[in-house]
Amino acid sequence: MRHLWSFLAGLVVAPVTWVLVTLGQDGSGRTVNRWVEIGTYSTPNLIEPAVYLGVVGVLLGLLGTLRFSPLGPLVAGLLLVAPYVGLFVAPFTVRDRVPDDLRMLGDPLPLRQPLDNGTLFLIGMLLLMAVFSAGRWRRRPEPRTDGAELTPAVTPVEHKPALTDWPPPGPPKDPDTAPLTLAYPENPTEPLPRRTGGESPWSAPPRGTNRPDDEGR
Repeated sequence: MRHLWSFLAGLVVAPVTWVLVTLGQDGSGRTVNRWVEIGTYSTPNLIEPAVYLGVVGVLLGLLGTLRFSPLGPLVAGLLLVAPYVGLFVAPFTVRDRVPDDLRMLGDPLPLRQPLDNGTLFLIGMLLLMAVFSAGRWRRRPEPRTDGAELTPAVTPVEHKPALTDWPPPGPPKDPDTAPLTLAYPENPTEPLPRRTGGESPWSAPPRGTNRPDDEGR
């Protein structure tokens, strides 16, 4: 179906190109020649022919570059090249078949002008060369559905602490370990020496031990 639409587009673009090129070339040529005759210029007079040439440039660019179907530029190129090729065989017969006394939007439409100066042949060859573009015949890559989707590699995020961040909490403390303190222990683990009689446990050495001086005596 796309080839059919491309074929119809080529049939329409070819005559439209001929008409717009004629209006643009004739209007631009007459405007510039008038400037030369009177010795002055007025640039707004050149806007209308420039619009005609700009529109035909956009149409030819779309037809020749879009990857829709090569049939459209092929048909349009052949239709534009054929009249100029006919000048090699029967030039007067070809020129007589092209009307030259038409008018469009109040402006003269000399259709023989782009034929005689070779503009139609130039545009037609450009469209034919667009058919042989390698990108036009190349298939578009289809998305792969059988393989696994590629996921970007995950890079580890390095944590950079700020000046206002608190340090991370330390390891949990053992509930059985008593905290360090400078005070006396509340529950002593070893029993204190008891007092016997009226003596202090710290006033005399333990009983049953001999002093070195008594042994020598």
